[in-house]
Amino acid sequence: MKRTWGMLPEDVHQLVLKREWASFASLKARLSGHKPFPIRIGLKPPTGKSAITDIPHFQKFVHQWRSYSQQKFVQWEKRNYRILSEQQVPKFFVLENMEELIECVGEKARQRSKVWQTNMAPLLELNDTCYSALIKHLDSFEQMSAVDGQLLAELIPQLSQGMGLGLYLRALPFVGVDTKFLETHQALLADVLDAINDSVVSTNGGLLKWLGCIENPRGWLTIRPLCEKVKRKMGGFPVLQLSSDVLRSQEIPAANILVVENMQSGLALPRLEDTVAIFGGGKNISWMDALWLKDKRVAYWGDLDTWGLSILSEVRSMLTTIMPLMMDMETLRLHEDRMVVEPIPCETCPASLTEKEEEIFTGLQSGAYKNSRLEQERLSADYIARKLNSWLAD
Repeated sequence: MKRTWGMLPEDVHQLVLKREWASFASLKARLSGHKPFPIRIGLKPPTGKSAITDIPHFQKFVHQWRSYSQQKFVQWEKRNYRILSEQQVPKFFVLENMEELIECVGEKARQRSKVWQTNMAPLLELNDTCYSALIKHLDSFEQMSAVDGQLLAELIPQLSQGMGLGLYLRALPFVGVDTKFLETHQALLADVLDAINDSVVSTNGGLLKWLGCIENPRGWLTIRPLCEKVKRKMGGFPVLQLSSDVLRSQEIPAANILVVENMQSGLALPRLEDTVAIFGGGKNISWMDALWLKDKRVAYWGDLDTWGLSILSEVRSMLTTIMPLMMDMETLRLHEDRMVVEPIPCETCPASLTEKEEEIFTGLQSGAYKNSRLEQERLSADYIARKLNSWLAD
């Protein structure tokens, strides 16, 4: 049976390590003052009956605390035990401040605290009002070098509102500081600047907006012209990549746009007259609200599973004229033997499916077919070519 009284020094040491020193959340809270000192741990001295029941442990309990080298942390109390007479017993273990917590944990704690103190020092010399912001990023300061701490102090004075107008973050003109360093420590720098300048960064929407920088391109898609005429219009490139924000604003010079969910299916497409394929974005179809798409013939081809139909629904909500390709019952029945399991199906039937698409979605969910997913890559090449040419001929 687990003993309920008489915590020994080793028990307390492990408790302090676990709750206070090994926990970043607790350590940050202590350093910032959100979780005030003292740390007070009851040592659970026994009642008279408990002590008599286990005399060896009672003696061990008292002896180990009497021998404990850091007596200033131990509070003692006199207790009268009927059989054992009056005894001095340890009652509380108390750490009054961070210095005592570090002393209790030992040499590794001193070394650890020295790292963050050294790395924070240049910033605190610059402006000590940022202390709480630095504590918030304690884990970052433990990972960086003293050189990095100095670089932060050199970088802060070089940052000003609007300095990056029209530039990407990596293009900012700094002296003695590399821009990758800025990118790596964006969150830390934003909090420090907020602390120094009355939340000026957060009230302006974050560091990038405060600096005036352009957001890095994201959501890359592969663009592939499927005929020589369009290829020439696109500078002769057989394939290129564009981010979704660029694709939204720049018209593709082809009458027909074929959007394909997966990369490999896009690369395997046959030649098609006056057509460009855009593929590899998966669920990244946010760009399909582009105004220029409304003047094109646009088709969408995705996996025949619940998530593929969900993406199709979202596409249709942005572009009502979209033509789904090979996402129908005919395609499913012809290739049903090639179906596999969809790992985590979409639970809710999407709002913008046709009645027949809803029927397929429900069937995939309920097990009406041999399996729940027909991947694009499993369709026969001749079938794909026939369906694509039929779309162009309509």
